[in-house]
Amino acid sequence: MKTLSGMQRMILIVALVLIWGVSWSIYKVALDYTPPLLFAGMRTLIGGLLLVIFLLPKRDRIRWKKNRNVYLISALLNVALFYGLQTVGLIYMPSGLFTVLVYLQPVLVGLFAAMWLNERMTLPKAAGLLLGFLGVISVSVGGFSGHIAAIGVVLAIGSAVSWALGTVFIKKAAADVDSLWLVAFQCTFGGILLTLSGSLTESWSDIVWNGAYWIGLLFGIFVGIALSWIIYITLTRSGEASQVASYTFMVPLLSVLVGTLALHEPFSRFLLLGLVLIGSGVYLVNRKIKPKTATLAG
Repeated sequence: MKTLSGMQRMILIVALVLIWGVSWSIYKVALDYTPPLLFAGMRTLIGGLLLVIFLLPKRDRIRWKKNRNVYLISALLNVALFYGLQTVGLIYMPSGLFTVLVYLQPVLVGLFAAMWLNERMTLPKAAGLLLGFLGVISVSVGGFSGHIAAIGVVLAIGSAVSWALGTVFIKKAAADVDSLWLVAFQCTFGGILLTLSGSLTESWSDIVWNGAYWIGLLFGIFVGIALSWIIYITLTRSGEASQVASYTFMVPLLSVLVGTLALHEPFSRFLLLGLVLIGSGVYLVNRKIKPKTATLAG
């Protein structure tokens, strides 16, 4: 895997946070006109199929027999379970608390990466992950009101665990897999599972094919799913998984900001506190520790 320069890495991180940050507001509007599982399934499946068609001239890079397990496991963890569990789980609990539980993911990635990728869990990194998670709690505190069902908590944590496992799995097992084909198959196979689940539990006739729905669907197909996962996998495979995951703490912060500006959702003083905590957390996780230099005896 080609190593990214510092500037390339930062550009990709900013692009990823922006895409995922605005996605929540765009999808929130679109979901008023479509059942959730069918919406998740269509945007992942169509996005994956379009990538497959685009990549056909390079089909020699698939190496199906060697890489099929990577494709299938990644599809299960990063698409089918991640999107499926969070889509259903939002029915059972407030979105703010649900977001907090899903964004346990960077903390879990740090733990899993230390266990299976031999990434060092230093005290500053652990403190940074904790501060980032507290920042997500602060940002999302306005959405804590409402009924909370135990099944919602389980589904939210399941979504975080599947995403974290998928991230570490990609870093560990997909070193020799073509990134574009990994995204294409991950979205296609995961999208098939989600669409089938939606077809069995939801009604296609409930979709309202208006402008808001089409904007959400097309954004999801081309940007929110395909492009964002290409960027995420590229970043994960070129650096420490825990460092890349720490930047996703910025996503709920940005989504709340977009909701405040674009959807006129209420601004909270906790937003500023969340900004400080998340910024501090990301800094600590990614801070370079200077090696101690030996001093010469005089």
